[in-house]
Amino acid sequence: MPDLYSSSSSSSSSSTNTTAADNPPVILFDTQEKEEQVVLLLRRHWVTNLPWIALAILMFFAPWALKFFPLFDFLPANYQTMAGVIWYLLVIAFIYEQFLSWYFNVYIVTDERVIDYDFYNLLYKDVTDADLPKVQDVSVKMGGVAQVLFNYGDVFIETAGAIPNIEFDKVSNPTRVAKVIHELRDQLNKEPL
Repeated sequence: MPDLYSSSSSSSSSSTNTTAADNPPVILFDTQEKEEQVVLLLRRHWVTNLPWIALAILMFFAPWALKFFPLFDFLPANYQTMAGVIWYLLVIAFIYEQFLSWYFNVYIVTDERVIDYDFYNLLYKDVTDADLPKVQDVSVKMGGVAQVLFNYGDVFIETAGAIPNIEFDKVSNPTRVAKVIHELRDQLNKEPL
């Protein structure tokens, strides 16, 4: 899991957008420098959760639909009950894992660098960061009706050298995110060493 800590339980965002926080109150993460300030904290847009939520709802009601198709009638009643319990435990595990994947896949833009926390499961995470002066180009990709309608898309950050490129997947208002990264990079490049 990404080691993100917030000393404030509520996120103060100036808009109704719940997947991005501009200048979050106090966000601390494991590789943060002493004077480094978080400018943006981003997650995938909430709309991207709808497919797995719909699937979870279908999975929840699947045992009731199976009552019309007697697939498990050959089992004793106790075994049928246990099969139902195991099924619902799997549904809960699916929901829990999907939520954790959404919640802990975060993208952080600080006044010094950009950071991509990729959370794959409870045992594995991948952290990629790049200093803002090494950012060469920032591009935005929005495609499809849902992305245009709900204003979310991908932000691609090209970096110099051996540093891997960073991709912010399906974030809210990607053009604004790209603009903020450009402005921070330009501001750092203008500062005297």
